[in-house]
Amino acid sequence: MMKQIFILALAAISFASCQNTAKNSTTLPAETGVTAAAPATADAAVMQFENDKYDFGKITQGEKVYYSYKFKNAGKSPLIILDATATCGCTVPEVPKEPIKPGADGEIKVVFDSNGKSGMQDKVITVTSNAQPNIASLHLTGEIKEKSN
Repeated sequence: MMKQIFILALAAISFASCQNTAKNSTTLPAETGVTAAAPATADAAVMQFENDKYDFGKITQGEKVYYSYKFKNAGKSPLIILDATATCGCTVPEVPKEPIKPGADGEIKVVFDSNGKSGMQDKVITVTSNAQPNIASLHLTGEIKEKSN
């Protein structure tokens, strides 16, 4: 029941923000064909990462890498992470379920499974939230050596 309420609240927030964006965007003269986005509100959530890149170095094929991207909500509104996706199924992000209060810290935990991978890797985790900007990209890089027999 709580999960359904949370999902409905997220849907309502998403819908409201879409409506708000539509009202606030301005169109430049028709001949340019460009639409300017509304400026960020002063009280928006702001996601500041300690480090948005992590190099795990060299590992052997089959090893797993565990890392937590730590961040702070430097804005004035609660930060709600809507989604986090990776470039492939070998990288699994786990995001906080509860809103992050202004000034509070949070983390996005990531597990990368190197099984079946080799060579240089750059996995991108795309985080979507209600922050300004609403999309953040995190990078997990390193080199995978093939198992020696």
